Amino acid sequence: MMQVVDVDEKILRALDVDARGIFPSGIPDIITGARSYRDEWGVERVMPEGSLYYDIVAFPLAGDITVSEIARYPWPDPDAAIRRMGLKERAKQIHSAGYAAVLNLPSAFVHTSQYLRGFEDWFVDIAADPKLAAALYDAVLDVSMATCRTMLDEVGQEVDVVMASDDLGLQDSLMISPTVYRTLIKPRHRRYIQLMHDMSPAKVFFHTCGSVADIIDDLIEIGVDVLNPVQVTAAGMDPKGLKARYGDRLASGAPSTRRACCPTAARRTLKPR
Repeated sequence: MMQVVDVDEKILRALDVDARGIFPSGIPDIITGARSYRDEWGVERVMPEGSLYYDIVAFPLAGDITVSEIARYPWPDPDAAIRRMGLKERAKQIHSAGYAAVLNLPSAFVHTSQYLRGFEDWFVDIAADPKLAAALYDAVLDVSMATCRTMLDEVGQEVDVVMASDDLGLQDSLMISPTVYRTLIKPRHRRYIQLMHDMSPAKVFFHTCGSVADIIDDLIEIGVDVLNPVQVTAAGMDPKGLKARYGDRLASGAPSTRRACCPTAARRTLKPR
């Protein structure tokens, strides 16, 4: 979906990168055309001619739905054996080469629920039907956490960092108000992050790009050790001010000039916990 790449080992060495990623296998996508596919959540995407990105063309839970329909949805299997495949071997390989092992875990629930529900319905639900929104969040989070549990049970004791994620920021603000974050999102993020601390001694590296200054204290409170990125082009994300306020409690991803919401490489620039 993101068109990210597996960086060649020669490049990692040339840049003196001291960590290596563990990227678990997931349920294979179903190819539906020359430039289209459906993922394990049932979300369909197409890359238009001339485009470099995939666009969602089918939000499977869009429109008028009920909590019962959410419960009956064909959710992915979090216990599929493929999710464990090769994890320990990769961690051993990384450590034997003298690098830190970073386990990439499934994102929590915000983006996935947006892809399932559709962005307009997702935002309307917060105001018009928060019980429906909460039911969808919980259903997605249950799958994500169970998948995380499968992976952490296999290799949680052998990794140095676990990478979690859920994009929350836009260029000039959070995508939802701090009050909505603390009411609907934060309690669920707390469960998600706590699972990682419960099952691994690794530091928790949390990716959420854009303007998230309003909730950095909240992220620290729920157990985030590393924030990725510090997107310096977004409102409130001046690295000097953030270092002064959080530098003794939080490590940080690399300052980024990308626009939300884009993945970026991690590099510590603030004092770690």
